[in-house]
Amino acid sequence: MELRTLRIFVAVVRHGGFSQAAKHVFVTQSAVSKAVRQLEDELGLALIDRQVPGVQLTDAGRVVFARAQQLLAQRDDLMNELDELKGVRRGQLTLGLPPIGSDALFAPIFAAYRARYPEIEVSLFEHGSRKLEELVTAGELELGASLLPFNGAFDWQDVIAEPLDVILRDDHPLSDQEKIGLSELSGEAFILFDSGFALNPIILDGCREAGFQPNVAARSSQINFIVELVHAGLGIGFLPRLIASQRVRPGVRHITLKDQGMVWHMAFIWRRGGYLSFAAKAWLDLAAELRG
Repeated sequence: MELRTLRIFVAVVRHGGFSQAAKHVFVTQSAVSKAVRQLEDELGLALIDRQVPGVQLTDAGRVVFARAQQLLAQRDDLMNELDELKGVRRGQLTLGLPPIGSDALFAPIFAAYRARYPEIEVSLFEHGSRKLEELVTAGELELGASLLPFNGAFDWQDVIAEPLDVILRDDHPLSDQEKIGLSELSGEAFILFDSGFALNPIILDGCREAGFQPNVAARSSQINFIVELVHAGLGIGFLPRLIASQRVRPGVRHITLKDQGMVWHMAFIWRRGGYLSFAAKAWLDLAAELRG
């Protein structure tokens, strides 16, 4: 069983098809199909159900996919550790950051990191926190930034913890309050982020604790658009206080939620027990240094 074949199989699953995987691993579609067939023949089991559209894994396919991700990640750990022994200090850092707050939190780290380690190339991927967790688990990212809580598969380093603010029009009946409880917002239309953003479960879980299911009027991945929708009267939005304070817009106010647990807690994550390259350690050390 070759690691190259496992990598192709993982690419087919992760990218949802043979043609998409071929673009990712830089081989032809027929080569991808042949590699998956060879893997199935070697194992004596079907890994993909070809009677249904898309990529539907069999029971054996799910087992092989999970194990293959682990093996490929361990291979990357091995190569990184050997590079360390050889004294390599150039290399590459694969880093995943969420769209929310990256400009405020991570731009200063990028600038300082580039100045201190000019020979290290940083490959940046932007996704919602839950997607980043998947990519770190699969070994496709060495470091990611995600919101707590997350599962025990990760080691982590704290970045920041900020309370959540509700964003509403300044003519809203609650706009003169210093703090607002979620129970006071049960009759409002909510404007949330797209699915995959880890901020959503924090808000929805808080609403359940407050005893109601919110009416979601709209979703977006763009902070400025959410603020504009609030200004247009479509509903109310939610942002970490740090981000809300940077999105000052005439006619819109942000007020901190007073409910316990309504906190935007960001951390850098990596696979628990996984090997960290010099580039990753340097990033974490610099981030801690700048945080003070």
